[in-house]
Amino acid sequence: MELHQVTINDTTLRDGEQSAGVAFSIEEKLAIASGLDALGVCELEVGIPAMGEEERESIRSVVALGLDARLMVWTRMHPDDIAQCRGLGVDMVDLSIPVSDQQIARKLGRDRDWVLGQIRRQVGVAQEMGLEVCVGAEDASRADPEFVWLAAETAQAAGARRFRFADTLGLMDPFAVYERIRDLRAILDLEIEIHAHDDLGLATANTLAAVRGGATHVNTTVHGIGERAGNAALEEVVMGLRHLHGIDSGIDLHEFAALSCLVTQASGRPVAWHKSLVGDGAFTHEAGIHVDGLIKDPLNYQGVDPADIGRKHHLVLGKHSGRQAVRRAYAELLRFDLDLDQAGRLLPLVRRFATETKRSPDTLELIRFLAEIGHPQAARVQ
Repeated sequence: MELHQVTINDTTLRDGEQSAGVAFSIEEKLAIASGLDALGVCELEVGIPAMGEEERESIRSVVALGLDARLMVWTRMHPDDIAQCRGLGVDMVDLSIPVSDQQIARKLGRDRDWVLGQIRRQVGVAQEMGLEVCVGAEDASRADPEFVWLAAETAQAAGARRFRFADTLGLMDPFAVYERIRDLRAILDLEIEIHAHDDLGLATANTLAAVRGGATHVNTTVHGIGERAGNAALEEVVMGLRHLHGIDSGIDLHEFAALSCLVTQASGRPVAWHKSLVGDGAFTHEAGIHVDGLIKDPLNYQGVDPADIGRKHHLVLGKHSGRQAVRRAYAELLRFDLDLDQAGRLLPLVRRFATETKRSPDTLELIRFLAEIGHPQAARVQ
């Protein structure tokens, strides 16, 4: 299947901030928006105007930065909420409305015809404010597919530019997402956006499947922060598009570390050690067979070049280390060349230490190990 260009619409400043307990100051919002723009993210969802004047002022402040990125706000498809989007200076608004029978009946107390009527009426209201419109189909993943088609066709007929398919509860798998987006693509001419949640750990996979199905736009957040288990992670989607689909999103992650640190501090949500691409463990190696292979040729155990995201391989000593790892550690940390026999005698000490302390030995401990095996030059490096 021939793939197409994909636009990333990052919603760190909207859905990312909806993480429980997360609240960005205006200064933090401006810094995050600037950081995303500097990486080349070309669309940002920057807030919810109906939250109040402070939120609207933060949106105006982002607009005043004069970023290259196009800016979007999010609102319920409700006249009073839409009215709060006037005069903010943004380019686009996502008008969100439930499309599943569960939410239409049990959240709104309405029916399908009312939803379609709202789409017909409110798209035009937003357009009269000079805003381009994305119709956000909330809970689309649990909706009757034929009604989603009808809602999307109604949005298109009303003049919407984009239709957002939201897997609001993160319940879909990539196979189902591909089929649902493929079917929408077959009947629509407007842009299609995927908004994936990570409740089952599938947000990035579902986002990539949507692209294969024909989605033109995808929502992401830095580190995947967002409601409940979060959203598709910006860094994962960028690298996934590149390595799995051969699609260049136009985003350069070489300086991602600064933005990653900023979002970590502003959100109060640390990055997990094992987090893909950006966690401390992502490019850290201990197992002997892996370290030996990396020393011989990084491509032996390198699926993604860490330099592409401003990282590098980090080799540590532990229970699963081998002699080559021990030799390399002593050479790098102590400028001390060991032969394989010496490394083999040190290895049990390293493994015992790691098992007992649950960490890698530091420089002083490596020196002590030399003394324990009676190495004649141990005193030289103390």
